[in-house]
Amino acid sequence: MTTVPALALTGVTKQFSLGEQVVDALRGVGFAIDRGEFTAIMGPSGSGKSTLLGILGGLDNPSAGSVRIDGEEITSLSERKLTELRNRKIGFVFQQFHLVPTLTAIENVMLPIQFSAVKSSGKAETRAGELLKELGLGSRLRSLPKQLSGGEQQRVAIARALANHPPLLLADEPTGNLDSKNSEIVLNALQQVRKSFGVTIVMVTHNPAISATLDRTIVMKDGLVDSDSKRGDA
Repeated sequence: MTTVPALALTGVTKQFSLGEQVVDALRGVGFAIDRGEFTAIMGPSGSGKSTLLGILGGLDNPSAGSVRIDGEEITSLSERKLTELRNRKIGFVFQQFHLVPTLTAIENVMLPIQFSAVKSSGKAETRAGELLKELGLGSRLRSLPKQLSGGEQQRVAIARALANHPPLLLADEPTGNLDSKNSEIVLNALQQVRKSFGVTIVMVTHNPAISATLDRTIVMKDGLVDSDSKRGDA
């Protein structure tokens, strides 16, 4: 029996109009990512990394091509259906933490659950507490973001991204604002949630030392996949 990939792209293109000029941000990108795989996307500025991540997350539509998440084609979904899919299947982690400054760590993590179909505050608080403890923040549940270090804030953001049990986590430079020590802590946290919850992770990074520790590295160049290698490949 063939396993359906977590993500599958075929012939994905993306064009932008800048006045009379048409820019090809993506030019026929295609690959599949297996369930539970931790993949880095790398490449120079302007290579199409961020555009690609936005399309993977259903935040933007391709000009042409197919994008499937868990076998479900997302390019033809309405905005309402896309919102529902993102809530159910995708967690997002960004370089900026985007925590609500007036809410505690546990309250920040509870937010996605409270906005989902599951509106029980008891279940939301239990789930949020479990995630924060899993990420080593059991003593920081009632702390405000300003009382947390950068690494701690990013781990709260990771917990929030996992609140609704998504099978896919998309991370855009999640260590970009952190020093080397906190970067390592956050990377270890991502590895831990992948191990504990079987989450598929796709992470944009500029750091080759980080990508070298992951299962796979896809390098973008000029809107195309320049190379695609798995850890240990010759």
